[in-house]
Amino acid sequence: MSPIKVLAVDDDMINLKLLKSMLMKLDYVEEVVEAKNGADAIEILKVRSDIGLILLDIIMPVMGGIEVLKIVRADDHFKNIPVIVLTTDETKKGEALDCGANDFVMKPVRIDNVANKIKRLINL
Repeated sequence: MSPIKVLAVDDDMINLKLLKSMLMKLDYVEEVVEAKNGADAIEILKVRSDIGLILLDIIMPVMGGIEVLKIVRADDHFKNIPVIVLTTDETKKGEALDCGANDFVMKPVRIDNVANKIKRLINL
């Protein structure tokens, strides 16, 4: 398994930094690119064709995670990138999966949980 570049999207800077530090400890994560909202995430995806996985918060200002999922899944350039949704709201799980999320993680994020889901998705 070659190392991947992960796009982490969360409007909470503390969550984002924590996620990045957790992910960088995994030997199969080469880089973590940060975005503070969905609009930033889409802009990053437009210029970074090397993103191998997206960790996406659902509830964010500017552009929420569900909207990002819809855009990502509708675009031929991004539609095959695995997306793991992160949220504190269990009720969003079904909607996120219906919109094309590959998996779902409840916050607070535990590294072993995320690591297992990432491994499973990038080994498909």
